[in-house]
Amino acid sequence: MTPTSRWAELKRFVLEELRLLMTIKPSDRLWQMPFAAALATGLPLLVGAYFDHMNYGLVSSLGGLAFLYLPTTPMSHRMVTLMACAFAMTACYTLGLISHFFPLLMMPMLVFIAILTTMVCRFYAVGPPGSLFFIMAAAIGAYSPLEVLQVPLMVGLIAMGTLLACLIAFFYSIYTLRFRAPQPALPLPPASFDFVVFDSVVIGVFVGISLALAQALQLQKAYWVPVSCLAVIQGVSVRAVWSKQLHRVVGTGIGLLVAWALLLLPLDKWTISLMLMLLTLVIETAIVRHYAFAAIFITPLTILLVEAATLGQAALGPLMQARFFDTVLGCLVGLTGGICLHSVRFRDVVGGQMRRLIPSRFVR
Repeated sequence: MTPTSRWAELKRFVLEELRLLMTIKPSDRLWQMPFAAALATGLPLLVGAYFDHMNYGLVSSLGGLAFLYLPTTPMSHRMVTLMACAFAMTACYTLGLISHFFPLLMMPMLVFIAILTTMVCRFYAVGPPGSLFFIMAAAIGAYSPLEVLQVPLMVGLIAMGTLLACLIAFFYSIYTLRFRAPQPALPLPPASFDFVVFDSVVIGVFVGISLALAQALQLQKAYWVPVSCLAVIQGVSVRAVWSKQLHRVVGTGIGLLVAWALLLLPLDKWTISLMLMLLTLVIETAIVRHYAFAAIFITPLTILLVEAATLGQAALGPLMQARFFDTVLGCLVGLTGGICLHSVRFRDVVGGQMRRLIPSRFVR
């Protein structure tokens, strides 16, 4: 390949990436859905602000993210699905909290949770966000500073958040089903070893690698590294993995500037609560249309969601740098994992070894 042809190929690649970065996808998502999601995550914060316990409200707000698993199927199916996801969210957060007291178990625990939740989501065809928020809940729990006797309280708080999400989803469904017919609950697709088991194990291992690297680099509160890794690695192709990684890094970079600007404002517990609700509304409106644009607001949302109770106690500069580095590290590990996941040779070699280790009745 001549230098001229290489330059032309690079130019085409850059132009294609810019085109994808600027593409806005159509969506038929009802505007009531982002509004209900904002209520599910924001009401616990308002309650926490009222009782002057923002830290409690933040934990319950994390449980409110379970609302995002609400499918568009008939009422009976969607509520059962959502309640199962609510339980999974609570369970993952609980396991994350427990691992906090056993640092050596933190990485194996996260790998186990990532593998199990990804398997279940794939087996039962759970749509986006898939296992993402389960891993996020576990990672945040693992890095939550608390005493042993506070564990039941924190588990109860996130359970209350998931309960509120289910209640909001119930009334939201009653309202929206009046003017939009539900989609049928399709039969489960055949479960294949490659899709359900192999992919889940690879994803879980790379999520664990991302956390291990974060720990080796002695990153403080590195919960965002495995979350970024998981968000990227789940692309349906290498191209999708690369695009999502690029969108996430670009969105995070801009989002840190937005977060910096927001945190310079004179915030109190009420404005933080309302701001988180507004950010959720914007994210859930935009994420189905343009991932990079949504990532701009995901960054300040996560910073506020995790750091709101301690804002003002540390300088903003190191916090912003840490979140950006966490994102880049997680995306790079996720990109590497995505390349392996979609490599035919890797799947043949590693998948063959895995099949030999697993009893034959489990790989049919």
